[in-house]
Amino acid sequence: MYSYISGTLEEVREDLIVVDNHGIGYQIQVPLRIHDELPAVGSQVKIYTYLHVREDAFMLFGFSSQDEIAMFKLLLNISGIGPKGALALLSTYSANEIRFAVVSEDDKLIAKAPGIGNKTAQRLIIELKDKISLEDAVDILGGSEPIVGDGGSLVKRETMEALVALGYTSSDASRVLSGIEISEDDDVETVLKQALKNMAMI
Repeated sequence: MYSYISGTLEEVREDLIVVDNHGIGYQIQVPLRIHDELPAVGSQVKIYTYLHVREDAFMLFGFSSQDEIAMFKLLLNISGIGPKGALALLSTYSANEIRFAVVSEDDKLIAKAPGIGNKTAQRLIIELKDKISLEDAVDILGGSEPIVGDGGSLVKRETMEALVALGYTSSDASRVLSGIEISEDDDVETVLKQALKNMAMI
């Protein structure tokens, strides 16, 4: 019903924000991670939204990207994870960190999110592992630019595969690679050396 809401950021609380759009204040529940991306109160803001309908309530959830909404919807379909659990996961991890945790079957990482126990984390992996692939996650990590003809994205993909082959989890590899700037002139060996150096620091 609402793809996004743009307007003046009127209020910021721990788990929600209020956006004024033409005199109407929309109360939007948001993940904690979004706070670092929000402008100052009184500034213009654009929030991608998802309307969750229950018998007794209509709730708006807001995210900084459509990718986070897509992950939120996937999480809502997991037995035992409602809107609060999905929001807790996206408050703790980015959408892509969740993807890599699923691909690497890292249930311990997922279980660290508030309100998500070991059994729920294992169920999440079982139900999502057929819907998420390492290739998709690497594509998203590389951005919206196509892999074909994009040397930087191809190097990132091959470095990711090398790190996973070396025994690192996909989620750790994702974190490390997201902090490395890769140019078209870089090769896999160069990026892999930097990634391994950074791995020792996490």
